[in-house]
Amino acid sequence: MESNYKLTLKVKRYDPDSGKSWVQDYGLEVGRILRFTDLFRKINNEMDPSLAWNSSCEHAQCGTCAVKVNGKPLLACELLVENAVGEFGTTVFEIEPITVAPVVRDLIVDLEQAYERVNEAKPYIIEPAENFDKGNEYQISPRDLERYVDATRCINCFCCATACISSQKGFLGPNAVMASIVRLMDPREEAKKERLETLYSEKGVYRCHTSKACSFVCPKEIDVAHFIALAKEGRFKPEENK
Repeated sequence: MESNYKLTLKVKRYDPDSGKSWVQDYGLEVGRILRFTDLFRKINNEMDPSLAWNSSCEHAQCGTCAVKVNGKPLLACELLVENAVGEFGTTVFEIEPITVAPVVRDLIVDLEQAYERVNEAKPYIIEPAENFDKGNEYQISPRDLERYVDATRCINCFCCATACISSQKGFLGPNAVMASIVRLMDPREEAKKERLETLYSEKGVYRCHTSKACSFVCPKEIDVAHFIALAKEGRFKPEENK
């Protein structure tokens, strides 16, 4: 096992002031357990303070550090050097921003614009069901929760939407659609009709090409394609649930 690796990061740069886009190479010798966010920080501290990238929690819970590495969307804070070398079989890595929204600078995209599709799917409870246990939290049985609890792990990192072959063709996107599906399966949600209209609209699940790329790249290991397939089968339509 190598203790240090000599890497080349080929980073896609973008300057909004000049409109110029280019690829810049950075050569680094680094330890095997450094994360790619650590590599970006090392570049800032030792080589090029102008490189712009995004992160917040760096514990794979916020999704803001999502980038494309050798074409695969992933979280930079989760990717260790030795794992990257093993997975991609190379020490040369092409780093690009995700493609769900316009690039602001270098590896940073306009996440507010990316969230527009999620907001369109209304990821919150629209019309809460009455809680008969007044003054206490709404209790959901383990059996009901088991059906969709995996989907609630979504952090909206937009890796799935970046990998999706349908996201640029009028599709709300896998994470946005799944946000609505989660609420359809949530017994606290009463606005089922409104959600179904969104789910089966022109931007809904029938735009999905079932490539399953969403499940393949999800950093939380959610089988996104499975939930979308359930919707395609009509599992959430009233006549199917009676």
